[in-house]
Amino acid sequence: MKENTEKIIEIKGVEPVDIYGANNVFFNLITAKYPELKIVARGNIIKLSGVEKDIDDFESKFTMLVEYLESYGAVNHSAIDHIYSNEKLLVNRGENIILYGNNGRIIQARTYNQQRLVELYEQNDLLFATGPAGSGKTYTAIALAVRALKNKEVKRIILTRPAVEAGERLGFLPGDMKEKLDPYLQPLYDALNDMIPLRKLQSYVEDGTVQIAPLAYMRGRTLDNAFVILDEAQNTTLGQIKMFLTRMGTNAKFIVTGDITQIDLPRRADSGLSQVITFLNNIKGIAVVEFDVTDIVRHRLVKKIVEAFDKNN
Repeated sequence: MKENTEKIIEIKGVEPVDIYGANNVFFNLITAKYPELKIVARGNIIKLSGVEKDIDDFESKFTMLVEYLESYGAVNHSAIDHIYSNEKLLVNRGENIILYGNNGRIIQARTYNQQRLVELYEQNDLLFATGPAGSGKTYTAIALAVRALKNKEVKRIILTRPAVEAGERLGFLPGDMKEKLDPYLQPLYDALNDMIPLRKLQSYVEDGTVQIAPLAYMRGRTLDNAFVILDEAQNTTLGQIKMFLTRMGTNAKFIVTGDITQIDLPRRADSGLSQVITFLNNIKGIAVVEFDVTDIVRHRLVKKIVEAFDKNN
C-alpha cells in the first residue's frame, strides 16, 4: 500500500477566482481528474493529500494552468482539457507573435483559441473559425494572410463577405459599386491598415494583390495561389457557402469565419455555416476552431454584454 503524503500549494500572481471559475466550475473539472486525491482549496491555498505521484502531477499541471492564465488572461474549458490530456500549450507570449505590423506593432495570438487557429493553419488548407463578436477570429485570420503574403507563400489575399445587410437596396445607395459596398467591407480594411503601410496597401489593392469584394463576386472564379477569407459566413446560405468553398484552387488557403448567433438572413434556418461544418468536420485537411466569450479582446464590457445576451436568449 502506497503511503499518503500532504502538500500545500500557494497560488501566486493571479486571482484564485480566475482559475477556479464561477461557482468553482473549473476547479471542479480539475479535481474530478484526481479521484484518489483529497483536494481542499481556501482562497489562494490548496491542500493536497494522497500518493506523491498524483500530487506531483497535480502540481505540475496546475502550474501550467496558472502560466496559461498569466499569458492569456482567462481560463476556459478547452485549456483545461488540453493541459490535463498532456497536450502542448503555448503560454509564452513571445511564441505567439504572428507578424510585426505598422510601426513595429506586434500582431500576436492573444488567447488560446487564437493560438489554436495559428497552429491548425499550418496543418490544414481549410479552417472554420466560429465565435462571438470581438473574439479576434477574423483579425487573426487576416494576420495569417498578411504573413503568408510577406513570406511569399501565396501571391494574393482575397477577403470577402456577404453584403446581406444591403440586400437588394444597393442600387438605391449613392455612388459607384465600390462606394456602395465599402461600408460592409470596412472591418476588413481596418485590420489590413494595422498590418500593411497605407501606400503599400493602396498599391496592393490597385494591382490585385489584395482583393476585397462581396461574396457574389466569387462566382465562377478559381482561386489559385491565394489566401482567401470568407467573413460573416453565418449570413451565407448552404448554396452560397458551397459556391465559395468550391472556388479553392491549387496552393490555396481558405479560412471561413462567422458568428452563428448573429444571423441577418430573413430566415435563420437558411444559414449554411453550421450545416457545412457538421458534414465537413471529419475530413482530413479541414479543421474547426470554436471561439468563445473568453477570447473576447475588445473593451472589458463587451465580454459581459455577450454573456448577458447568452443568458437571456
